[in-house]
Amino acid sequence: MVKRIAHIALAVNDLDGSLSFWRDALGLELHGVEEVAEQQASVAFLPAGDSQIELVRPTSDTTGVAKFLAKRGPGLHHVCLEVDDLAATLASLAAQGVRLIDATPKLGAGGKLIAFVHPESTQGVLVELFQEPPALEE
Repeated sequence: MVKRIAHIALAVNDLDGSLSFWRDALGLELHGVEEVAEQQASVAFLPAGDSQIELVRPTSDTTGVAKFLAKRGPGLHHVCLEVDDLAATLASLAAQGVRLIDATPKLGAGGKLIAFVHPESTQGVLVELFQEPPALEE
């Protein structure tokens, strides 16, 4: 079901300020910044081995990330796990009584399918599940 830890997302107020540590001090390479309109966020991607650090800055005061920052300040926001079949994983979790934020997959950064599991079902950790987009046939 779970293939790997895909990324650890950090909620930040200031992408440039955060990059001064992750990129400049630690030497992680910035692989780009993407505006994710559906999530109302700017996301910076910094690969670290087979995983990534993602810096997430909200672009609206009404998003979950903005509310997280207002309540808790910058820090660990969620852990993302890659799965083979997101729809099947969500159905399995729902059948087990796991509380889902997203009962069906939605579009995330890089065209990935994503869904979130509510922290009430994970002992307080927001978990994102994702599936790579299907390869285009030539």
